Amino acid sequence: MDAQGRGRANDIDPADQWVLNPHTGEYELRPPAPAPKSPTVPGPRAAGEEERPARDSRRRGQSSRTPENPPPSRRRRTAAEAPPPGRRRREPVKKKSKAKRAVLWTGGTMAFVVLVGAGVGYVYLKHLEGNVTTTDIGSAGKSSFSKDEAFNILLLGTDKRTGAGNEGYGDKGSSGHADTTILLHVSKDRTNATALSIPRDLIVDIPDCPTKQADGSTKVIPGLTDVRFNRSLGEGGRDPGCTMRTIKENTGITVDHFMMADFNAVKTLTSAVGGVPVCLEHAVDDPDSKLKLPAGESTIEGEEALAFVRTRHSWGNQGDLDRIKVQQQFMASLMRKMSSGDTLTSPSKLLKLAEAATKALTVDTGIGKVSTLKDVAMELKKVPTKNITFTTVPVLDNPAETVKATVVLNEAKAPAVFEAIQNDVSFTEVKQQKKKEKAAVAARLKGAKSDASEVRVRILNGGADAGSAQTTLRWLQTEEGVTKSENAGNAPEALSKTTLEYAPEQADQARRLADIMGLSGSAMKPGESVANSQGLPTMTLTLGKDFKGAGVPLTASSKAPEVDNKSTADKVQCAS
Repeated sequence: MDAQGRGRANDIDPADQWVLNPHTGEYELRPPAPAPKSPTVPGPRAAGEEERPARDSRRRGQSSRTPENPPPSRRRRTAAEAPPPGRRRREPVKKKSKAKRAVLWTGGTMAFVVLVGAGVGYVYLKHLEGNVTTTDIGSAGKSSFSKDEAFNILLLGTDKRTGAGNEGYGDKGSSGHADTTILLHVSKDRTNATALSIPRDLIVDIPDCPTKQADGSTKVIPGLTDVRFNRSLGEGGRDPGCTMRTIKENTGITVDHFMMADFNAVKTLTSAVGGVPVCLEHAVDDPDSKLKLPAGESTIEGEEALAFVRTRHSWGNQGDLDRIKVQQQFMASLMRKMSSGDTLTSPSKLLKLAEAATKALTVDTGIGKVSTLKDVAMELKKVPTKNITFTTVPVLDNPAETVKATVVLNEAKAPAVFEAIQNDVSFTEVKQQKKKEKAAVAARLKGAKSDASEVRVRILNGGADAGSAQTTLRWLQTEEGVTKSENAGNAPEALSKTTLEYAPEQADQARRLADIMGLSGSAMKPGESVANSQGLPTMTLTLGKDFKGAGVPLTASSKAPEVDNKSTADKVQCAS
């Protein structure tokens, strides 16, 4: 992706065009009004379009002027624009920004968060949408965004040498590997989020990957076994959908959408906000990255900021894991800077930020529209920085190597981290649900229970091991007395959690089956019944990826596992 090459000959300079509409209270993007031929005759403009003064002509001592007696430097209003007779013109009151709790996931999304919260108009958001590049990843992700569910967004930084001034970075001739990868999980209740870094040198299996071609056809790129994770992007034509499939293959976590940026994102974003504060425990002078900073606090931007996040030789054991930790600290600092008062109250910074970020951003078609990006931004805005956890996939040095260059999953720790994300469990101490919601979920298990012989249920496999539906059916019928049960095959789509859907009149049956299966209240889904093979109303039990076998309780843990090097976005940390 060449972020610099997407400019247009007629690009608008938003710093001159972003104006406040006094009737709506929103900022709108519009071209400057043409100069009038006469000081008393307004120039032509589109119907309903307001006139923008060249500058604010209201000064002290002029507040009593009426539209019938305007100052010489201001045009007359048309009859349609004039206020009711006898009323003085009042200056519009700028709405107070609602973006004080805005947070950063990527620069582009952050720009939308801030601008939406500040009341920017649809026209300008549509302009920003034109800056964003989209990629069709087919079935690798979701085709739409839901505001009522937890969601996972893959944040990708590539090492592709694109854009003016980037010739000296990255691997020469690189097709754009997954140089920096963060899986962002945002909780259903928006109280917390987890940013999980995936090491580029992690050994994984890359599955076969169907990719959309320029002519509309689909090409299947063969998978690979026991290779570095960063090869899941770029090599052989693999798109971000291939990286999403690789994550699902190796962690069990389904990724919904992606956002990808190249080197330009770091340089342009940090310059747009006037630099990012960083803290170093020791001075750095790295000839490879050309990073030279003193111990203590510094403010970096542009090329210096890019060198900061790319250097490995300056931190810890000079490996990628130490660089990941420093990148997380940098992102947290950038979040704080973007949501600080001096950024939020500066229209010029907001505009530069939005323009720079969206021009460096590529997303999937499922979130590429302005309305969807706005929805994503508003949901992200709800998460407080104190509950944004940065952590890294637990790994170990690859035991197959004498000279350690790659890592493998720590099988003793990694599965618990993946399971916590799948089960929407926070890594910070927050209330997962509002009290009323929590009480309602718990209440699903309370009440009368039918006899097991009266429970009618159809069982589907929605991500459990092959044969799980039939095994569970046999167990329910022969050992638990649930004789009115049947195997309904595979579910239309895989689920991370096992669910039991039932109609209101089947609540007593649902409670009995939940008791037998060891289901929690959150696994019970009040809804509708379906007809079984005899045409009778029946509940639906869908075995998800969390299913551990017939008779094994499915009550998910509500507490996340302890992880090393965990940090939160609100805390200042020094790179070491």
